[in-house]
Amino acid sequence: MLIGYARISKSDGSQTLDLQIDALKEAGISENYIYKDEASGSIDDRQDLTNCLKTLREGDTLVVWKLDRLGRNLKHLVNLVQELHDKGVGLKVLTGQGANIDTTTPSGKMVFAIFAALAEFERALIRERTIAGLAAARARGRKGGRKLAISKVQLSLAQAAMENKKTNVNDLCKELGISRTTLYRYLNPNGALRNR
Repeated sequence: MLIGYARISKSDGSQTLDLQIDALKEAGISENYIYKDEASGSIDDRQDLTNCLKTLREGDTLVVWKLDRLGRNLKHLVNLVQELHDKGVGLKVLTGQGANIDTTTPSGKMVFAIFAALAEFERALIRERTIAGLAAARARGRKGGRKLAISKVQLSLAQAAMENKKTNVNDLCKELGISRTTLYRYLNPNGALRNR
């Protein structure tokens, strides 16, 4: 079965779904099987896309007008198509730069495999640059990672207060403006610093 998906970025009336819906109907999809979102492609939670993906069954083909209507970025697209492939669902793109993609055909599978290889290459380059950047920062004496959630002054006050067994931890946390979880991330119950 052919299932369609259409998306526009703005719901303020400056864009319409008409062009996409017409193209999907022309491709043989009943309007009852066209899912529509009016949301930016950068938004993770697109309700009709989620519903569309739940509807798809083995042997179905998801049809989109253009590839950019479906995914946020190359990585998202690759993951989405892999998910479809794992379910036994094909993907067909009607127009645009992704129009060669029809994963129900051997040539479409090959084109998508090239996309997947490029996405993997991009991930490897990002990882390589990140590792090199962290090494350069360490060489200059900087440490990576999350900033402390508690200041050194707060930490010293908390240590001194927790050495006294009568200290109420909830009151101490309120006074310092931190949570118990944050406090115990840095200090043991006796006030000694934790190894981090």
